[in-house]
Amino acid sequence: MPTVFKLRGFTFKFYSNENNEPPHVHVIKGTAESKWWIDPSLEEEYSDGFKVQELRTIRELLKEHHHALLQAWKDHLSED
Repeated sequence: MPTVFKLRGFTFKFYSNENNEPPHVHVIKGTAESKWWIDPSLEEEYSDGFKVQELRTIRELLKEHHHALLQAWKDHLSED
């Protein structure tokens, strides 16, 4: 499970066995986790354990780092 980056206490990761799905990222903090589609648009797939304000922060971070996340996804796919 490659870690893309860590920001403001959130860890952004890809799971190695999900290459057959559209580009997405898992966000983890403690025991909370959410999954976000990052292409073609930013959309929350699910969330478990995050507060509303944390989800807003995650969305802001995903918007801010959208290009880097997509590039990391493409790089991750090319490794498999």
